Amino acid sequence: MPRLVDHELRRRQITGAVRRLIVRGGLDAVTFQSVAAEAGFSVSLVQYYCGTKRDLLLATHRSVMENVGTRFARRWAALGEDILPREAVRAVLTELLPLDEQRREETIVLGAFGTGSVTGQGITTEETLTASRLLVSIVADQLGRAHHLQPAVHRIDLIAELITASIAGIAQGLIQGHGTAQLAEELVDQQLDLVLGPRDENPSESAIDDTTP
Repeated sequence: MPRLVDHELRRRQITGAVRRLIVRGGLDAVTFQSVAAEAGFSVSLVQYYCGTKRDLLLATHRSVMENVGTRFARRWAALGEDILPREAVRAVLTELLPLDEQRREETIVLGAFGTGSVTGQGITTEETLTASRLLVSIVADQLGRAHHLQPAVHRIDLIAELITASIAGIAQGLIQGHGTAQLAEELVDQQLDLVLGPRDENPSESAIDDTTP
């Protein structure tokens, strides 16, 4: 009998090879030949699953976002329904920091796609921004649940944009060797202090109000 082929496994092996190549050499390192060699497949097999280089890159981007989304969903479910706004936002932000090898790889790969979307690598900004917009929405929603916000906070949507932009910068800084994991987490806490007030000085900060200020 002919052996059954696990097509989903083949796709994961191919996109995994692309991810490793991007980590080592950026998007320019990705060719059908290099991917085939990295995955241990023939060029024709890689082309069968991903017809063009653009298809190959987009499939890889989707695979990274699916991995991030699955991990994030597990983390979010573990927080429970009674999670306080500060803890919820902190969990979201620290999950995005490259504090282990998997998240380090994801940060490098997504950073390469972000750069590639503005330097003519065959993908567009719109195809890489969905996750960022969702993140801003989640942060804004959680800040909106907080009973206490600092007086300088007039628009939660802008604060959410600022926080998510800064976490991307912190993550890239860690990849480049700037600072430590401890510093990164301290920077997250500092941002939350500026928005919600110092936690140890404001125990009532955790109170939840279902209406957005």
